[in-house]
Amino acid sequence: MTETLHTDVPLRAQLMTIEEVAELLRMPVATLRYWRVLDSGPCGFIIGRRLRYWRHDVLAWLEAQRESTGSGAA
Repeated sequence: MTETLHTDVPLRAQLMTIEEVAELLRMPVATLRYWRVLDSGPCGFIIGRRLRYWRHDVLAWLEAQRESTGSGAA
């Protein structure tokens, strides 16, 4: 039996590495690291010595970024 967290997606699929988040956002890993220093990027956490992100936190952060830009006019 596979453990799940609030959805039918297995926990393992919900945890993301910094490389996976960078790929999803189409941003360099270095940018994510910089945002982490500034405390302005998606919420990540350390497990042991590894940085991980919950997929739903990344998607919520991305949605908040979209909403904060208004109508999308650049």
